[in-house]
Amino acid sequence: MNTGDAILFSGGAPGAEAEFGACAERHGIEEVNFTFDGHKIDRGRGVRVLNHEELQAGDVSLAYVSKLMHRRYTDSPTLRKVLQTLWYQVNHGQEIYVIGTVLEDSTVRGGTGWGAEFAKLCNKPLFVFDQERDGWFKWTGDVWEALGDTPVITHPHFTGTGTRTLLPNGKNAIDELFARSFKG
Repeated sequence: MNTGDAILFSGGAPGAEAEFGACAERHGIEEVNFTFDGHKIDRGRGVRVLNHEELQAGDVSLAYVSKLMHRRYTDSPTLRKVLQTLWYQVNHGQEIYVIGTVLEDSTVRGGTGWGAEFAKLCNKPLFVFDQERDGWFKWTGDVWEALGDTPVITHPHFTGTGTRTLLPNGKNAIDELFARSFKG
């Protein structure tokens, strides 16, 4: 794939999102980091600050998200805005790459899990690097399938998101994903 055509959609937050952005920059790939006023992010490149009206477009019922995710989300303004920015990340990407942990109920741990669930609802190709299992998984539509082969980014508009607690194997997974996908 031509790096000049590729765009990473992310959030620039510390951890996985910052690493996705750093890899995009090293490979000469444009990045768009969705955020909101007052939110601390680690990436300064391609920042797209969403206004109140735009955030509302990505709004979702926290009761619905809690039910879907089998856990309770508190109704804090910051959490709501983070979930709204995840909506933008997933909505703009055609392939979704997540660093995190797949739980027994087939959701992904933490706030990142909403991004993965939204990708499932949108029927977008979804890949998760599970840091605890040290491997990539793909959502088949019904179950998580362990990948013998590691994924390759095939669509120029892709999303990279994940945990703030990025482990060395997660960082490595992002670096290798970009190296495989954007050779030469």
